[in-house]
Amino acid sequence: MIKTMHKMGIKSNHMYFAGLCSIGLACASWMVSRTTEQAGLDRADRWGIFVGEWAPTFFAIGVALRMEETHRDFEEPRMERFEEREAVRPRTHAGV
Repeated sequence: MIKTMHKMGIKSNHMYFAGLCSIGLACASWMVSRTTEQAGLDRADRWGIFVGEWAPTFFAIGVALRMEETHRDFEEPRMERFEEREAVRPRTHAGV
C-alpha cells in the first residue's frame, strides 16, 4: 500500500499536513458541536474524539512514506557472482 501511494505521488509531507489538519478539525468539530447541537457536551466530545483519532493514522502513514522516500531499496540487493564482487573489492596486503 505504501509503495502504491508513493508511486501515485503522495509524499510524507502530505500525510503530516493531513495529521495536523485532523487535529485542528477535531478541535473545530468539538467547538461547533458543543455550541450548535442540543445534545450537549457528551456528543461534542464524541465528535472531537472521532476526528482526532485520524491524526495518528496520518502521521504513521507519513512515517512509512518517509521511509519509502529515503530507503528506496527495501528489496534484497541482486545477487552478484563471486567473481564480480572480487573484481570490485580493493585488495589489501594484510597477511601476505
